[in-house]
Amino acid sequence: MRLPILQKTPALQPNELSDVTAQAVADLLREGESLNTQLSYRSALRYWAAWYGIRYGAQIGLPLPAACVLQFIVDHAQRSSPKGLVHELPPEIDAALVEAGYKGKTGPMAHNTLVHRLAVLSKAHQMRDVKNPCQDPKVRELLSRTRKAYAKRGELPKKKDALTKDPLQLVLATCDDSLRGKRDRALLLFAWASGGRRRSEVAAADMKFLKKTGPGEFSYELVFSKTNQSGVDRPENHKPVLGAAGAALEDWLLISGIREGALFRRVLKGGHLGGPLSAAAVRDIVQARCLLAGVEGEFSAHSLRSGFVTEAAAQNVSLADTMAMTGHQSVAVVLGYQRKGGLSKSPASRLLS
Repeated sequence: MRLPILQKTPALQPNELSDVTAQAVADLLREGESLNTQLSYRSALRYWAAWYGIRYGAQIGLPLPAACVLQFIVDHAQRSSPKGLVHELPPEIDAALVEAGYKGKTGPMAHNTLVHRLAVLSKAHQMRDVKNPCQDPKVRELLSRTRKAYAKRGELPKKKDALTKDPLQLVLATCDDSLRGKRDRALLLFAWASGGRRRSEVAAADMKFLKKTGPGEFSYELVFSKTNQSGVDRPENHKPVLGAAGAALEDWLLISGIREGALFRRVLKGGHLGGPLSAAAVRDIVQARCLLAGVEGEFSAHSLRSGFVTEAAAQNVSLADTMAMTGHQSVAVVLGYQRKGGLSKSPASRLLS
């Protein structure tokens, strides 16, 4: 069937995108990514542009040659030498990048940061549909050997400590009956007890997804998460918020008067509520409360997630039930969240007893 020719809308070419379509594609790709991912990509690409500009004295342009990526790796990765551990980024360039705000401190990158920088560059080449230097055999081999070199030196990624049940109780004890104290108590318990929610999920928590199921009991529907970015409707999307967590949340909602919108808000001077908390603010609350409680270790918002998984293992909660709460799809990833000390409480560590 032939459709009538539209006089006002020009026909498109099937083998190319119009400017409007290209912008729409870019908008959808951007909206489908989490804010944290967008920010990390921008930071990585800014660093690539700054490093390239000062290293080669020219503006960066894609595609990059494989030799450039090899140079980036040796500039930022440490290697053993007769003089000890060295890397190839000249000190004056290193200092200039720090002074301009592109690096936090002088010296080689952490291995995870280096890998992330290369992953972002690879993604940029894929999106531009140009030859990807990160897929060059020499680049892949060097990166693989670099990872093994770090492992042989025992330079493993540092993970934050887990907030298991006992230290969490000490942290909760710092939350008084003020508006801020009730908010922080509700936030910490909501994040921990509902399966170890990520800080982005806590910041995005909204009243429209919260359902009261009984006195001091709630169910929160997690419609979007890192492991469910397509919003697939699953039974495990509904996270129970019960017991102390439910009571604290009910108390916070009563005193704050929140009926719609963001579940957790800023508390301004004079006891007034502000806008929604950011993901960074959630991290700051966890760290501030841990410091106030005097618990030993290094903690971040992710300590709530690793603490939930570690505590679940210590209390012999089945892996299936734990994963249903956390939302993980991979057993290996869940096991990787169990922090030091988790296995010491497992019956498997006491088979000779």
